[in-house]
Amino acid sequence: MSAVRHGVARHAYSLLLSLLTPAYLLKLWWRGREEPPYRHAIAERLGRYPQPPSQGWVWVHGVSLGETRAAASLVAALREQLPGMRLLLTHGTATGREAGQALLQPGDVQTWLPYDTPAAVRRFFAQFRPAVGVLMETEVWPNLLHAARAAGVPMVLANARLSEKSLRRGQRLAALMRPAVEAIDLVLAQTPGDAARLRAAGAAQVEVCGNLKFDMSPAPELLERGRRWRAALGERAVVLAASTREGEEAPLLAAWQVRSAPRPLLLLVPRHPQRFDEVAQQVRAAGLRLARRSETAPPSADADVWLGDSIGEMPAYYAAADVALLGGSFAPLGGQNLIEAAACGCPVVMGPHTFNFAEAAELSLEAGAARRVADLEQAVPLACALVAAPAEREAMSRQAVAFATAHRGAARTMAQRIAALVAPRLRAPAAR
Repeated sequence: MSAVRHGVARHAYSLLLSLLTPAYLLKLWWRGREEPPYRHAIAERLGRYPQPPSQGWVWVHGVSLGETRAAASLVAALREQLPGMRLLLTHGTATGREAGQALLQPGDVQTWLPYDTPAAVRRFFAQFRPAVGVLMETEVWPNLLHAARAAGVPMVLANARLSEKSLRRGQRLAALMRPAVEAIDLVLAQTPGDAARLRAAGAAQVEVCGNLKFDMSPAPELLERGRRWRAALGERAVVLAASTREGEEAPLLAAWQVRSAPRPLLLLVPRHPQRFDEVAQQVRAAGLRLARRSETAPPSADADVWLGDSIGEMPAYYAAADVALLGGSFAPLGGQNLIEAAACGCPVVMGPHTFNFAEAAELSLEAGAARRVADLEQAVPLACALVAAPAEREAMSRQAVAFATAHRGAARTMAQRIAALVAPRLRAPAAR
């Protein structure tokens, strides 16, 4: 494929993004009604920053909550490999930025990643001149990576994953996406399957390092909080619907309504905070008695559904639950992070759609930490059967913890690869 075709594709993409910039900024302002952080430092989205230009940063991009939390173990391992490093941490969502604050040390900087227009990304690199850029999981942006190469910034895609569906979509847009992937200097893939697909997408240097999410340790204070909630609920069982996505709550609530009393408490935690009120309305419309985490913890005994309308408490929710239904796996969305559930010792019932965590899902099934079903009509009775079978459930809990523990170590491996790439640049006089 010719360089001319690549250039035309990127020019067309850039023109489209430039035309959409007013709509993009309006969307941020609109989302800021319910999530005020979206209205914070909007100029950064266009690559405009208040501080003077600087250089020598180790730049890590965690677009949202999941990627930022996965980056925590990598950042800690990088600090061991690169003593005194200065972290530049960027995000795309409010939840990611809020979670990222816990990763900062004095001298670090946190900003929004600029919108992927040529002018915005050029301003970003002129402002910070990082020694290395580390993008998490699937964040491949054509203009960002083109500007990184022009600025001489080596780029790493860490904890990288690519599903068959995403590979096919990328191949349809190969004139735009293949040069972006080829501009990545080092890809650190989660699994051999991811590595093969990333090579097919154009990545030249690919290594398999495992999944950083196995290195995530649930905060002890959150686990203890969940255990206190569970103790306060007495003998009532708790089924957690973890990180549900749009289109999953309606069939879940329909399946829940037909359960005969006494029903377990349904702890329902939507994936996206902007949907909390919408899901609350669905619960009420289903004729179920609702309590909200923002109003009471734990709920009263007469509640049918407890809505987990908080951010950053998922380990507490897992600790409070007897069994979890895996959100995103009952609609064709790829599933959410089941590794976190395993680390918390919570057995999982998942649906058929787990392509975002394909290997982890299969390994959890093999380990006995999870069960798979076809849909929520099957998932709800299975979860209720598990809460009524303590010996089987407790065995799954032990197997879940063992499964999560056995696959740790990706953070150190990735940090060593990144440090080998960037250490000479940090030692160079120009980077001081």
